[in-house]
Amino acid sequence: MTLTSPARRLRVHRAWFVAAVAFVAILGAAGFRATPGVLINPLQEEFGWSKGAISLAVSVNLVLYGLTAPFAAALMDRFGMRRVVALALLLVAVGSGLTVWMTATWHLLLLWGVFVGLGTGSMALVFAATLAGRWFVRHRGLVTGVLTAAGATGQLIFLPVLAQLAHGPGWRVASLAVAGSALAVVPFVWWLLRDRPEDVGTTALGADPDAPPTPVPTGNAAVRALTVLRSAARTRPFWYLAGGFAICGASTNGLVSTHFIPAAHDHGMAEPMAAGLLAVIGIFDIVGTVMSGWLSDRVDPRLLLGAYYALRGLSLMVLPGLFAATPEPSMLVFIVFYGLDWVATVPPTMALCRRIYGADGAVVFGWVFGSHQVGAALAAVGAGLARDQLGAYDLAWYGAGALCLAAAGMSLAIRHAGNR
Repeated sequence: MTLTSPARRLRVHRAWFVAAVAFVAILGAAGFRATPGVLINPLQEEFGWSKGAISLAVSVNLVLYGLTAPFAAALMDRFGMRRVVALALLLVAVGSGLTVWMTATWHLLLLWGVFVGLGTGSMALVFAATLAGRWFVRHRGLVTGVLTAAGATGQLIFLPVLAQLAHGPGWRVASLAVAGSALAVVPFVWWLLRDRPEDVGTTALGADPDAPPTPVPTGNAAVRALTVLRSAARTRPFWYLAGGFAICGASTNGLVSTHFIPAAHDHGMAEPMAAGLLAVIGIFDIVGTVMSGWLSDRVDPRLLLGAYYALRGLSLMVLPGLFAATPEPSMLVFIVFYGLDWVATVPPTMALCRRIYGADGAVVFGWVFGSHQVGAALAAVGAGLARDQLGAYDLAWYGAGALCLAAAGMSLAIRHAGNR
């Protein structure tokens, strides 16, 4: 019998350290994802801007957050994750920091919409997909779930803090806090993140050590992103994935993340308390997303998506009857249930993109994620306009629930590679 030395037994593969750096980077940029819902009412009170006007800036952010993703994936293939992510964090810091001097809605559109939209989009979920694809063969779904959950962890950390800052020192202090957190992560990424296993003389975790390294693309990143889109758009699974993920964005980032706090405030709930409930969603989102990643390695991702969308749709349809001045037990049950399902859709969607589109899977997922953010943008501005015109958000909740049921059907209709 051969004994393994303690040093050999305890050796940790470099891929886990790279994943840890990515987790911190995503965490550092997550503060802005928690900001819009906290700042809508303070901005309306100070400047007199309507919820529809503020929601338009959020929508621009969400669109760019998504449409930047496929180009960011191609840029990461061409120039490396470290450069793209570091620059993205700087854009988030600049965009958030400069908001303290804004005085007009076009300032909000430029800073919240364009600057931060481009920055967060350049290191959104395509970063997790790219890193998991390069550094992991074994545990790829689990790592995808953990990195996706980093955004929820950021929401958990930032949301209550930002709510207290916005209603204490003021919304400008909250914006500067987001800028500072993004800046603080830049040197960490630059010094510790590595683009490929070959850069440090190793292979991906679980990969065949004799397998040749994946060639680095040398062409124009934008051309490659558009070429992949043209090819994927000729297949039916792409449209099912994109349509379902657009509804996913509408029912999470666009609606709940942006409008849950104002909706709760309409029913007499204090905004810091409503922000605390969203933070609880973040807690259970971590559990749900990591578990979804684990399941994606073992269960047909189509079945997972169908179940997730159906359960989310039913939960949104009961939400309008749960709002009250204080959190009732029924609302807490919704928060737990909805939190488990918040972004559990991401790991199985990534898995399907990889299985169906192979080496182009990360870029295809970037385009699918773009549809997610278009859906989120439409829901953000649509819900804001509905509230302005109807005086309530009920139509938005019921509509999102019905769309989620449609997304469940589209997910179950997806066929794997070879039968598109």
